Amino acid sequence: MNNFEEYNDPISYDIENDAYTSELNLLTEWAIKQGGPIIDLACGTGRMTIPLAKKGFELIGVDLHRGMLEHAKRKAENLVIQIKWLVQDCTVLQLEEKSPFMFMVGNSFQHFHTNEQQNLVLRSIHSHLETDGILVFGIRFPTAEELLQPSTEEYWKTYIDTIENKEVKVYTISNYNPLEQIQHYTTIRKYMDKGNVVKERRTNISLRYTYPKEMERLLFENGLDILHVYEDWNKSLLSKDSDEMIYVCKKR
Repeated sequence: MNNFEEYNDPISYDIENDAYTSELNLLTEWAIKQGGPIIDLACGTGRMTIPLAKKGFELIGVDLHRGMLEHAKRKAENLVIQIKWLVQDCTVLQLEEKSPFMFMVGNSFQHFHTNEQQNLVLRSIHSHLETDGILVFGIRFPTAEELLQPSTEEYWKTYIDTIENKEVKVYTISNYNPLEQIQHYTTIRKYMDKGNVVKERRTNISLRYTYPKEMERLLFENGLDILHVYEDWNKSLLSKDSDEMIYVCKKR
């Protein structure tokens, strides 16, 4: 499985996710400190690439999903924003330049399922960072509540699909494999009209979970020193009750 099902409809993806901008302040802070070119890894439809470019920074967006990148490119062109978009695998980046600042948002690091893939992506990032370059990325915190979600259909959230003018109720089914540390999700979107389900769309995705001590060793062994670990993008300190882990790392 290529883990692409959740991303095969870029327009619907934006309708559901464009409102999430919590990363922007922290990314802007480091963009000001480090300068560009800034590389957004697994950039998707440019949810953070485009807002940073609008602030005047030089951005490069990298993603493996051609459809997401094409949609991002159209959005940037409509706003008359110059961004370089590249279809590349983050585990084997082949960029023409190095960057003082790279970031990966949307929990995209969890798409690298094996120890080998995690090492490859971090080595690839390390080789494309300038001396003292900064990497910022976030992943979900592997709490018991997060991992032991019910394997039956559970309500998650509701949003409005502005294209179809329908309320969409979102449900998930989760199955965690503790040997692989991978959570297998089925997401069910139910399009409602006058209280009735008129359409249903299902997608599957699998995400690797990494524990804090495991991440410390992983980053250190791949030449990255942790400067900060937060529980959110507002720089709150990590605790046992956190939902996310936000890492700020420097190239050693």
